[in-house]
Amino acid sequence: MKQPVLGLVASAIGIVLALAFISLFDFPTFAGPVAFYMLCTIPFQVMAVVIWGANPPFVAKLSQPAKGLVLLIVTLVAGAVIAPIALRVVGEGISPPGPIPSHFAVIVVPTTFWLAIMWGGWPFTLFGKDPLVAGVALLAGAYVITWVIFRVFFNYDFMQGAPVYLASAPQGLFNGVSTLVFYVTALAVMFLVLCFDLWPFTRVPSLMQQPMLGLVWSIVCAAGAWIVMRIAVSSMGMDPMSVLTQITAPFIFGSILVLNMFQNSLYAKFAQPVKGMLNAITAAVLGVALYVVYCLVSPYVSGQLTSGPPGYDFEVWVANALLSVTFPFLIFLAAYFAYWPLAKRT
Repeated sequence: MKQPVLGLVASAIGIVLALAFISLFDFPTFAGPVAFYMLCTIPFQVMAVVIWGANPPFVAKLSQPAKGLVLLIVTLVAGAVIAPIALRVVGEGISPPGPIPSHFAVIVVPTTFWLAIMWGGWPFTLFGKDPLVAGVALLAGAYVITWVIFRVFFNYDFMQGAPVYLASAPQGLFNGVSTLVFYVTALAVMFLVLCFDLWPFTRVPSLMQQPMLGLVWSIVCAAGAWIVMRIAVSSMGMDPMSVLTQITAPFIFGSILVLNMFQNSLYAKFAQPVKGMLNAITAAVLGVALYVVYCLVSPYVSGQLTSGPPGYDFEVWVANALLSVTFPFLIFLAAYFAYWPLAKRT
C-alpha cells in the first residue's frame, strides 16, 4: 500500500484495536490503573521514536515484525518499571491512582515531546554520540523537569476534603486542572507548528540551531496555549475540561493522523504556508470527526458515563481513549512495526 491509503487503513486498524482494548475494562479500571500505565509508556515511546529513530542498536539488524515486537516489549517493560515509581513519587503509592498522579503522568508526555522535538534532544545529545545514552538521559530528564513544573505550577487545594486528595499534593501557583489543560494545549500548538514544517522559523537560519529553536518554539507554544485558554475559558466561558476534550485532544489526535499516519504526504505538492494551512485544517476536521465517533461509541465500549463536574467521567474517558490508548497504538503500528504487514519493510 502507498499513502494515503496506507495511513487510512493503518489508522482504522489502530483505532479498532484501541477501542477493543478499552472495552476489556470497566470505566474505573480503565480511567485508573490502565490509563496511568499507558501514560507511563508514552514518554518512552516518544523518546524511542524521536531520539532512537525507532531503530536502536539492539533491534537494528532485525526485520519486521521482530523489530516491532522487541520495541513493543521493551516499551511495555519500561512502562511497568516507570508506573510504580511515578505513583510512589507523586501519588503516595496509593492504588488505583487518582487524578493528581494521573495529571502528572499526563504532563510528562508534553515535556518529553518538548525535549525530544522542540529542543531536538538538546542538551542530552551533548552527552555523547550514543543515542541509547542520550535517549535514557532525556527520558530521566523529562520526569525530573515535569516533577519541578508539577510542584511549582499545579495547585490542588480545591480538592481538599475529597477522597482523592493527597496530603502531598502540590500547592503551586495555579489551579491544577486549568494548568493541565494549558500544558497539553501547548503541545497542540507544537503540532500546529509541525503542520507548517516549522515555517516561518525556517526563513531565519539562525533560529534553526539549538538551543535558540527550542527557546523560540517554546515561547510560541506557551503564547498559543495562553490565547486558546483566554478565548475559550475566559471569553467564551468553556470549562477547561471541555477545552481539553473538544479542542485540544482532537487537534492533537488529528495532527498525529496527518503528520504520522499519513506521513505528512497529503499536501506534499503545496509549498508553505499553504501546506501548513491545509494540514492544520485537515487535522482539525479529522480530530473533531473522530471525537464525535468516540462520543458515539463510548456507551458501547465503556457504558454510559456522566459528563461535567465533579467527576468528569466522560471527559476523562474521551481524553484517555484518544491520547492515552489510541495514540500509542497508532505509533506502534506506524513507527515500531513500520506499517507491517500493510507495507513491505526490511
